[in-house]
Amino acid sequence: MDLNQVTLPCTDYAASVTFYKQLGVLQIVDSPPRYARFETPHGTTFSIHRVDQAPDGAGCIVYFEVDDVDATVGQLERRGIKFDAQPVDQEWLWREAYLRDPAGNSLCIYHAGPNRRFPPWRIET
Repeated sequence: MDLNQVTLPCTDYAASVTFYKQLGVLQIVDSPPRYARFETPHGTTFSIHRVDQAPDGAGCIVYFEVDDVDATVGQLERRGIKFDAQPVDQEWLWREAYLRDPAGNSLCIYHAGPNRRFPPWRIET
């Protein structure tokens, strides 16, 4: 089994499309006002789907891995993207910064490198 993609709810289709383009991903499907799909530079896809009301609660967090978290956050801030939390080194050996999209979905810009799949505490299978 392999993860195909993630689809996030959005309440303002146009604002969400603009936001994700500002993040630097390529829009590959445009079916306004309900659905858009995007592709990262490495070919991973994710989508947005318009809903009448955003879900309650924390929901999920979507992680976008980059080589340099600080440089990426700086570039995105210069494009007008606001962050909830600036880059910080986490005890699980990742560097992370958090933000929200226009629908309130939580996003993390991070770098884990090999520690994403092979942390020192990985379970032997």
